Amino acid sequence: MKKYEVQFEIEGPNAMFSRPDTGASFVSYPAPTFSAAKGMFESIARMKSAYVKPTKVELCRPIRYEKYATNYGGPLRKPNQISDGASYQHMAMILTNVCYRIYGEILLCGKEPEGTNSRHALQEMFMRRLEKGQCWHVPCLGWKEFVPSYVGPFRAETKVETAINEVIPSMLVSPFNAPDERFKQNVKIENGVLCYAQ
Repeated sequence: MKKYEVQFEIEGPNAMFSRPDTGASFVSYPAPTFSAAKGMFESIARMKSAYVKPTKVELCRPIRYEKYATNYGGPLRKPNQISDGASYQHMAMILTNVCYRIYGEILLCGKEPEGTNSRHALQEMFMRRLEKGQCWHVPCLGWKEFVPSYVGPFRAETKVETAINEVIPSMLVSPFNAPDERFKQNVKIENGVLCYAQ
């Protein structure tokens, strides 16, 4: 069976792919989680009968962390903070100056309309929208406020950081999976490449 693959490059000043085991003081993974990468694909193009399954990500900048503070003014604050009109300050350890190349394979989901090659149609739609700079909503680098400075086809000057080798003891796959499928153990970044199907 023919494979239908898509890929794109994304770059930005800040990124945050939260590790659930870090509690209220958020710390980012060094690379996008599977669900974050899937969300980026879906922000560009999507359809009911096919979807993009992320396969790997290439890290194209050195991993650099920085302290970050943001003020929360929503309904989950303590009652006295709400009545006083005070914000709750979140501290985080985010990534800065990031650039990734993300790859995916298009698979079927649900019933395919008769006479339609949904995987080919989604591939064509994705590449066309990527070239034109179109999207359903702006892709984000984890948190919604971390918008990219570039989203598009691979650029010739972008190179993979092959010196990056790291093992992530436990990495979130998706918060919506069954409990025993939410995390992958000992996920490796080898020569700047993280494969989601480890």
